[in-house]
Amino acid sequence: MRKILSILLSVLALVSCETLSSIIHDDTLVARVGKNKLYVSEVAQYIPDYVSSEDSLNLAMRYINSWASEILYMETAQEQLSKEEMNVANDLEQYRRTLLKYRYEQRYVNDRLDTLVTQPQIDRYYKEHQDNFKLERPILRYRYLAIPKNCDRKEYLVKLLASSAAEDIAELDSLSVGVALKYADRSEEWSDILVLAKDSDVQYEKLLSNLSGSYIIISDPSSLEEKITYVCEIKYSGVAPEEYCKAEIVSMIQNERKHRLLSSLEQELLQDALEHKKFIIY
Repeated sequence: MRKILSILLSVLALVSCETLSSIIHDDTLVARVGKNKLYVSEVAQYIPDYVSSEDSLNLAMRYINSWASEILYMETAQEQLSKEEMNVANDLEQYRRTLLKYRYEQRYVNDRLDTLVTQPQIDRYYKEHQDNFKLERPILRYRYLAIPKNCDRKEYLVKLLASSAAEDIAELDSLSVGVALKYADRSEEWSDILVLAKDSDVQYEKLLSNLSGSYIIISDPSSLEEKITYVCEIKYSGVAPEEYCKAEIVSMIQNERKHRLLSSLEQELLQDALEHKKFIIY
């Protein structure tokens, strides 16, 4: 509070002494829009104690401007809009109903939704919805290594990248800690090629154009590093493997269950109201 007060007072010091003295009370006034007043204590609630003085001032001015803008919008709207346009009672009631409906649906679903999705259910869904899992981009399993161009163990590291032996992969993991600028082993899972593009910091089209055999080597003359990818497996098009789609399938199955629950809720409410004469159709 003292820091914010000090900062704001330093800003207020730029105005005349008469103006400054007229706005000092038990709590310091920092802004006014018509009859609306904003005090330091109100601004201070929105500024963390740990930020710098410069950041405090920026946050304070942002809040002051936002506060003033909201009031000015409201006053202008009240001046310019007709009585009919300012009557928001129906809109508020509709919003209240929508919000209450949404909150009850959430509770209803949370209390009843079966989130467990078994492997047979995943297998069946995958087989029955193949068109939903066609690839938009290549996917691959790979190991990625970025090393200095002058690395004297380059050939050995490249050899380890291509190995399937557990001891070689363990050694690669160990060596990469001290040698590699960046290392990623994504050989056990399918990844969108955009993931490798992010690892490599290049466009994925460039990765594909540099694919030779099982290696992608990116060596920019202006850079001191070399980026080497060993591609264990790549799939360019067609239907994605089931394991790649598993998380998406689980989400789809759960969403379908949710929609069925909400549909049954609506029917139950209508049927119950009809049976108890609470809902009557003439």
